[in-house]
Amino acid sequence: MNSREKFLETMDFNPKATPNKWEFGIWGATVERWYKEGLIKNNYPRVPTNIINTTTSLYTAVWTRDWQKSKTSFEKIYKEPEREIKLPKGIATMAGGLYWPTQGFPLDNDIKEYFNLDSCQRIVCAEQFIYPDFEVKILREDEKYIDYIDIDGATRRFSKSQQVLPGGLDWLVKDWDSWNKLKEERLSLDNIKERLPDNWAELVEEYKNRDYPLAVGGYPNGLFGSLTHLIGYENLFLFYYDYPDLVKDILTRLTDIWIALWEEIMADVEIDLCNIWEDISAGKGSMISPQTFKEFLSPFYKKICSFVKGKGVKVIFVDTDGDCNELIPLFMEAGVTGLYPMEVSAGMDIVAVRKKYPNLQMMGGIPKSDIALGKKRIDEFLEPVKWVLKQGGYIPFGDHFIPPEVPWEEFKYYRNKLNNMIDNLSK
Repeated sequence: MNSREKFLETMDFNPKATPNKWEFGIWGATVERWYKEGLIKNNYPRVPTNIINTTTSLYTAVWTRDWQKSKTSFEKIYKEPEREIKLPKGIATMAGGLYWPTQGFPLDNDIKEYFNLDSCQRIVCAEQFIYPDFEVKILREDEKYIDYIDIDGATRRFSKSQQVLPGGLDWLVKDWDSWNKLKEERLSLDNIKERLPDNWAELVEEYKNRDYPLAVGGYPNGLFGSLTHLIGYENLFLFYYDYPDLVKDILTRLTDIWIALWEEIMADVEIDLCNIWEDISAGKGSMISPQTFKEFLSPFYKKICSFVKGKGVKVIFVDTDGDCNELIPLFMEAGVTGLYPMEVSAGMDIVAVRKKYPNLQMMGGIPKSDIALGKKRIDEFLEPVKWVLKQGGYIPFGDHFIPPEVPWEEFKYYRNKLNNMIDNLSK
């Protein structure tokens, strides 16, 4: 079976299915280390440089800009589809479990080829958030930082030394006036078809002949996640109490746009899953209370899930890091069918979750940092994975991007053993 067939059969809990061989992703610094330690460099990751939409291209400006040379223009990023640059420390290469394209991240090739991993799941090409996008603009630059406006209109700071995802400085929505202006100018329901790319007909033909799972949604599209991009995390927590009607109005508009756009997409293309990005959990649990979830998120999740299920889509995944134990029943009640990456370091136990929720689809759940601890520890944490695999509805991989402290030799031992477990699952 190809990657798409494996995914659909696995998520349908087919006992004879062979789960996809994927990783969530690998940090750029990790990939560079592995090249030095023995990974053959046949096809170095090439960073996408063409700004397409917010899902595909958010942060592209700072990844691809030659920021070591001052006053380099952003103009060139609009004219090249991809190019080879030294991977920034904070960029990640996509390896299947996290969809591609997203956030300007490159697609891995050499690790995929070495371990015979399956083709990466992909996000349909369409503008699902801000439209039209904002123009990238540098506000301030020195030897340490770049402060700039990104294509979603947020003002961010990029650290030249750390090279990680830029942090937010300022946000678009501050009150009703700023929201109404944004809604009218860049979140309209009157230009839905314009959100499809100019080469949509060509893409439709590719999608119809694909061998990979294809999704709608993706970063930064979510009922909590998108609000953090419009309002900011700290501001959002206050908005729930100070401006509840404003928050609901934002969610109403976003939901209506997604459903209208997905209706257009699904008229031409069969979609395999819906990916909703939230990152709503932290190390100690949910960032919002169950009461807040039920009031602000549940009604919109029910509307979205009802729509996509009505279109024959059986897989609705929520991407959230952290401890999401208390949110699982709330997500499932609202229609969500699966969660990932099941972060072990934050307290997620895939065995316990599977026993409590036998019908929940899952991905991830392997302690990424523990790979560095050697063969004995790898053997220990893979043992319960074998049991969960036999229950179905599960694709195992590291519970986030593989960090640079993981040596190539230890990763090889872990990945080869996991691949063997998957290959022998039906024996």
